[in-house]
Amino acid sequence: MDDDLGDSRLDRGDEEVGAEIAGDTDALLGALPHFYRGEVSQANSAQDRIDRTTNWAITLLAALLSLVFAGPEMPAYLLLIAVAALAAFLSYEVRRYRFYDMHRSRVRIVQENVFANALSPEGAEHPEWREELSRDLRYPTFKVSVLEALSRRLRRIYGLLFAVVGVAWVAKVTLFTPENRWTEAAELPGIPGVVVAGALGAFYVAVFALALWPIERQAKGEVHGERVGEWKEE
Repeated sequence: MDDDLGDSRLDRGDEEVGAEIAGDTDALLGALPHFYRGEVSQANSAQDRIDRTTNWAITLLAALLSLVFAGPEMPAYLLLIAVAALAAFLSYEVRRYRFYDMHRSRVRIVQENVFANALSPEGAEHPEWREELSRDLRYPTFKVSVLEALSRRLRRIYGLLFAVVGVAWVAKVTLFTPENRWTEAAELPGIPGVVVAGALGAFYVAVFALALWPIERQAKGEVHGERVGEWKEE
């Protein structure tokens, strides 16, 4: 009975620890750096996962390009495998980018409302930043949509990779197979080359549209501004 009473008292005490810190400025400022370093570490870890996915995509693309252009007998459809592989890697990166932005947004809200205000007390960027951050810690949410994350990764990395594959495919079915018509070089078993080319063209139109789709920016804290060096000119 005494053990149960002791456990319940301990539980009630645990519930009050955070509330005591919230009401004590010194205690809050002592705990905040630990939270900040933890979120920076999480953001760095998520960024590292994104970079590893990109490295694998580039490595696989380079290997397939080397294989396809190793000889005229190598089929062009291997480059279609590269397109499918890049699409798979892109889907992984979209999800990882959203996790990265979630942690980065927490880092930025502390930078904007604590460190920036400590350097120049002009008022917090978000007057209720503590409540906003508390809600996000209790109920974590993504800050960017799938469409925005997809568009950003296409513009920055995968649009160029897809373009390399597209140019390589066109070169393979035209310049590097002179003994065949391009429709023959482009065909798959049971699928005419014209159909393959049409499907690939439609895919690239979709990629181009997604990359340039006008989306209101939701990603938090990325570097953006008018001119380089403007912040030191005063």
